[in-house]
Amino acid sequence: MASVSIDNVAKFYGGHQVIHGIDIDIADGEFVTLVGPSGCGKSTLLRMIAGLEEISDGDIRIGDRLVNDVPPKERDIAMVFQNYALYPHMTVAQNMGFALKLKGESRAAIDARVKEAAAVLALEPYLDRLPKQLSGGQRQRVAMGRAIVRSPQVFLFDEPLSNLDAKLRVQMRAEIKDLHQRLGTTTVYVTHDQIEAMTMADRIVVMKSGVVEQIGRPLELYDRPANLFVATFIGSPAMNLIKGKTGSGGFVTEDGVVLPLPAGAASDAITYGVRPEHLTLDEAGFRAEVVVVEPTGAETQVLVRCGGQTLVAVLRERVELNPGDNIGLKPDLSAIHLFGEDGQRL
Repeated sequence: MASVSIDNVAKFYGGHQVIHGIDIDIADGEFVTLVGPSGCGKSTLLRMIAGLEEISDGDIRIGDRLVNDVPPKERDIAMVFQNYALYPHMTVAQNMGFALKLKGESRAAIDARVKEAAAVLALEPYLDRLPKQLSGGQRQRVAMGRAIVRSPQVFLFDEPLSNLDAKLRVQMRAEIKDLHQRLGTTTVYVTHDQIEAMTMADRIVVMKSGVVEQIGRPLELYDRPANLFVATFIGSPAMNLIKGKTGSGGFVTEDGVVLPLPAGAASDAITYGVRPEHLTLDEAGFRAEVVVVEPTGAETQVLVRCGGQTLVAVLRERVELNPGDNIGLKPDLSAIHLFGEDGQRL
């Protein structure tokens, strides 16, 4: 195992810069997720760590070793791809042991390592099957097993669950996290799914347009987003953002609705943020009109219109609401987020 250090790394394609001087330090044994919308540069950064993309500027170190010019096969990393990349004519055991075969390992050593990885991933019954005889989740486990048998210093995952159905993604999230807890190998995981990032990572790196917007533990990003982008990207449903300005009686929206503020709130706020779960039904709260009610069993999502803005409230209790109802909503003042003109948290 080893740490990964990314120091002022940039990437250019011709005259177009896609990665802008990124700095990230990943500790030995840490699980770090790179998350952001499509095109933000997260997969490009992962491929630079792997050696599949050249580094235009800056340095990448794995452990104490500078790897800028080191070929991928000599970096002691293992990568799991989105499309599994299994050899269709090879059995599960042959797929998992192929890299060791290329390294010249003995048959006995390969069999031992494959059986050990298969036991970790519950693949023992499938070692003689071909990939076409496996489910999507089983194929993904084979791809992970191929990485595990190499005993690398660093695991790299490039959106490995995006081809799976929703139920299987939840199962595989838990399996990957459990695998990391057992092996303790440094892991860099790329995804566009913020739920994956929140549930799996020790720390999350939020990226946008080739720039790191914020780095922190999942709940740190959730509770204290650095700016409007992080506030809306982390959390589902997304944070409600309401335009207006701080006034003497509270926060006054562009439509004249007055929202309560915590004591000592910043006087130059122009955006008021409140997460859907921090709104509760209260007749003393601000007035809103129900637009859509979505009961899910454990909670009820309510889309409301307040002035000219649409908000979402997540209510934990079961409620009888109908479109057109006029209700009162009260925000939790301990969980209010205020942002300034530059979009940064105040």
